Amino acid sequence: MGFRLPSITKRASSSKAANVPKGYLAVYVGEEMKRFVIPLSYLNNTSIQELLSQAEEQYGYDHPMGGITIPCREDIFLDITSRLN
Repeated sequence: MGFRLPSITKRASSSKAANVPKGYLAVYVGEEMKRFVIPLSYLNNTSIQELLSQAEEQYGYDHPMGGITIPCREDIFLDITSRLN
């Protein structure tokens, strides 16, 4: 099981996109669409891969916030990522 990122041909022009350091990814989580910047190494984790698969099923590749929208509660996401630190 894996998650494929579509090729990106143009960079987002928003200032938020410019604030993502190299080697990191912006994701939006929860009802409030809270923004998190996570290391790309997290993408190797099976729990994160499952969340990304759910995001693909729910949103496809249309993420209006400029980053990937993760369809889960913020507390669940924080629990998963805290175990990766």
